[in-house]
Amino acid sequence: MNILVTGATGKVGSRLARRLAQRGERVRALVRDAARAATLRADGVELAVGDLLQVDSLQAAARGVDAVVHCAAFFRGATPEQAHAVNHLGTQQLAAAARSAGVERFIFLSTGLVYGSNGGRLASEDDPCAPSAAYPVSKLAAERFLLAAEGLDVRVLRLPFVYGDGDPHLAEAIPMVRGFPPSQRMSIGHHADVAQAVGLLLDARSPAHRIYNVTDDEAPELAALCALEGAPPPDGSEAERARAFDAILDGRRIREDLGFEPRYPRIADAVAAGA
Repeated sequence: MNILVTGATGKVGSRLARRLAQRGERVRALVRDAARAATLRADGVELAVGDLLQVDSLQAAARGVDAVVHCAAFFRGATPEQAHAVNHLGTQQLAAAARSAGVERFIFLSTGLVYGSNGGRLASEDDPCAPSAAYPVSKLAAERFLLAAEGLDVRVLRLPFVYGDGDPHLAEAIPMVRGFPPSQRMSIGHHADVAQAVGLLLDARSPAHRIYNVTDDEAPELAALCALEGAPPPDGSEAERARAFDAILDGRRIREDLGFEPRYPRIADAVAAGA
């Protein structure tokens, strides 16, 4: 299969592109800076220099592609205007290029943050979404555009907090959650399991649903995650801000429909495996 991966120099996209190449797919990575992606080329990934906001580059990158896996996004440090431009409008332009190129499947990596606050309950794919922060607002807008688009087989994966594979994501998140309640739980998922979920959607001829949550079997408390990084537990001083992150993902649908089983069901399993 010829697969275009966007965001291929990011945390998720770089690891996903390598795993897809390792399983025998022909992977083309859309990158803004080829020098930053040199290691991908060494792993057998073809590089296409372009940008979500440059229409001509998207048309060239999508040519001859069977599937698009859209990971690219502007998250940390993005203003609401920047998040909207890249995550929503950029996705629209990529979808148009994919449709024009006759792409068979378009997999959009979204975020579980689109559910917004629900009091810490399990959030299933059919639940209403009411995000408040700019990033998930822009991702939800992109989801809705894609799912309404004609002539494109779109599937959405709503990801949890992703970790593992040498990714410093968890350590980087410690300052952000410093004021959250220590007992607040967070859905997590290993990079290997994100790649597994993408692979299952690429392989499934006609998945029963268009939206799937991806998550490990366990949603640890923030105090436990901080302890893994040798950090003290959060102090609860910003409980109101923490509410935007309190939904826990219900991962039953992808297990029942596609046979997804986390390689690392708990973060303790990844620690034990040195992963």
